[in-house]
Amino acid sequence: MNCAITAFEKCWYLSPPWGQQMPSLEVHLSEKVYLTTNHTFGYCYGVQWEQDKWVYAIAVERSISYVTKREIIGTGRLQSTYLRKPAFVLGDRVMLRFDSHATKQRLVLGIVLVNNAWFYVVEVISPTLVQPLAAPVRFPLVGETDLIRVCM
Repeated sequence: MNCAITAFEKCWYLSPPWGQQMPSLEVHLSEKVYLTTNHTFGYCYGVQWEQDKWVYAIAVERSISYVTKREIIGTGRLQSTYLRKPAFVLGDRVMLRFDSHATKQRLVLGIVLVNNAWFYVVEVISPTLVQPLAAPVRFPLVGETDLIRVCM
């Protein structure tokens, strides 16, 4: 029975939530965007798959707005930055260095810039029907040093 659970978990973690083909992004990381909701410009500093759609983290002055593609218009202009590109891309298969579960492989479901460092959204805990009050975060931000690329 334990082997069947492990096999099910592996299939769960490695099945893209968006289906066969990943939907294209509306804007790129570091792209200048126009927010239609508050009529201002900002920069895209993150994107993650959430509730069957891409959610973008847009930095405007000193705050972050989380919006969908219907709330932004890309300008095509990327902000010049001294940061290197993220080590992983959306949909990459990675292994967690710290995970104690039998199934360590996961998919990168998001990329976010925090304090000039790239972090990645991966699903760490399987979904449950009833969430306990003190449940750990299911989709934490994981640093680059905690991930290993899986070659296929």
